[in-house]
Amino acid sequence: MDSIQERKKNRYKYLCLGFAFFVLILLTLVFTVGVGAMQIGFGQSLYILWGKICGSALPDVKANAVAVVWKIRLPRLLCGLFVGMGLAIAGTIFQSILGNPLADPYTLGVSTGAAFGASLAILFNILFATMLSTTAFAFAFAFLTLLLVLLIAGRGGGLTTGNLIISGIIISAILSAGISYIKMAAGENVSAIVFWIMGSLVSRQWGHVFLVMPTVLLAGIFAYAFADDLNVMTLGDEEARGLGVNTKQVRLLYLILGSCLTAGCVSVSGVIGFVGLIVPHLLRMWLTADNRILIPLSALLGGLLLLLADNATRLFSGGEIPVGVLTTLLGGPFFLYVFSRKPRRQL
Repeated sequence: MDSIQERKKNRYKYLCLGFAFFVLILLTLVFTVGVGAMQIGFGQSLYILWGKICGSALPDVKANAVAVVWKIRLPRLLCGLFVGMGLAIAGTIFQSILGNPLADPYTLGVSTGAAFGASLAILFNILFATMLSTTAFAFAFAFLTLLLVLLIAGRGGGLTTGNLIISGIIISAILSAGISYIKMAAGENVSAIVFWIMGSLVSRQWGHVFLVMPTVLLAGIFAYAFADDLNVMTLGDEEARGLGVNTKQVRLLYLILGSCLTAGCVSVSGVIGFVGLIVPHLLRMWLTADNRILIPLSALLGGLLLLLADNATRLFSGGEIPVGVLTTLLGGPFFLYVFSRKPRRQL
């Protein structure tokens, strides 16, 4: 009886926490969409958003105010929200499936593949005056990287945790060397490549939102639906097989799922570190290891954190610091603090 009451109490606590995250996300979106170099009142911002959502005409609002709110700021805010959600869900998946709480969405080298593809597209656009899509190249090369990692790991003895991590390190090293060569070939225009790799949400448009939003939502729903299998996988292959789980199939499905999330996010935002590492790690350490709880809470907290971080770079830095730089600058010391404060917990 006490155990049942305790579970109900914990479930209520998690629901309240998730609802609090959701409310904070809505408040952040609503209150920051009108803030920036061009100040737009809170009431007018709400009026513009409501009119656009309902398809109503806005004859009494200046066209430039509508454009700033609807075409410039809102897509950027939504991209930050969904990229943060996707990276946090991917981090939860990789930490569980690889059995390593220090794994993150970039462990298998998918982000390096995306960075290589984006750098290649930027280089071609510079040298040959083409109009190649950086986002499309990043997405495509991220998937090629995943296929290479799976192929190498399979030939090396199977899709075990060790083989996957080693394969990811090998491919990342090769692609990193390729990125260095591309930077050298770009010459004076190398800043465009460097800025993309640092991770930024500047100039994100609705097309980017429509790429990352369905990817994150569909993958998140799928991950949550099969969270029980993911929980069983954390017990180890032998125990999971004993409980009737097809470990090879589940591991492959979740590797593809996590890589899809990472590819979609990185292709839109560039490489943004520590969100996918810290968020699921802290929630697992402070709340629960149950992926049925971790996946939705990680998504909400990851989206909120990246939303706040991007707003900080947009509003408080005169030179528009890339948000990937800010998350790394803050995330690294914070993670060290958590590590030092929890010496008895296994990281």
